[in-house]
Amino acid sequence: MKKHALFALALAVFSVATAPVASAKTFRNAYVSFDLADRWDCQLEQTEWVCRTQPGPNDNREAVIILTAKEVGPSDSLPAYEQHLKTPRTIPSRTGQPIQSQIQKVESRMINQHVWIDGMHFASEIPNYYTRYLATTKDKIAILVTFSAHKTHYAKYSNDFFRAIESLRVVATKNLMGNAGGSGSGVPGSGLLGSGNSGGIGFGDELPEEGSGSKGLDGATLGVLALALIIGGIGLYMVLGKKKKKPAKKK
Repeated sequence: MKKHALFALALAVFSVATAPVASAKTFRNAYVSFDLADRWDCQLEQTEWVCRTQPGPNDNREAVIILTAKEVGPSDSLPAYEQHLKTPRTIPSRTGQPIQSQIQKVESRMINQHVWIDGMHFASEIPNYYTRYLATTKDKIAILVTFSAHKTHYAKYSNDFFRAIESLRVVATKNLMGNAGGSGSGVPGSGLLGSGNSGGIGFGDELPEEGSGSKGLDGATLGVLALALIIGGIGLYMVLGKKKKKPAKKK
């Protein structure tokens, strides 16, 4: 393959890999706000906000974002959340056998001038799903936001999750709890961390069934492969260029 053809191929692949991301909108409720890609739709379901992708026959079975909040209780503190997320959770498999979650990371971090506990588990809510937990408190409010996706599709939604997390802001006011009763604000009276089986966070009922959806390569994975092709193509271009240079003749 000629040098200019290799360069054209690399440029074409680069254009695909760097295609513009989906436009975003700002989600806001009584206690948090964050940027979310347009393909997501959030609805208040009893005491939780549940965000799913729309439209698409399989997308809403691949990932989910859940937001909940409550009045701060004796067990609600950042150190308690960090310790809780550093403890593996045990859930039942589809056959009823116990599965222990795999802890990917747990850390305290600052997001937009507010400290959150940021933890990620594999198989903590449902088998074969990654779940990322963002938990914090402000005044009398305890807040939890979870981002879950099937392992096959997590890369597909990683940019959406990253955008939402990096833009996450606490907007709850001091008098929120006093005005929350019956207002549909999504602030439950009990249970944030420790509300599910084995002391887990207990959002498994909101997650799609395990293993649903296509298992083909998603857009984010293709982007990574495209970048690898770019690097390989440029490298090959340089190698072929060097090979075609003839050594200078000695006089």
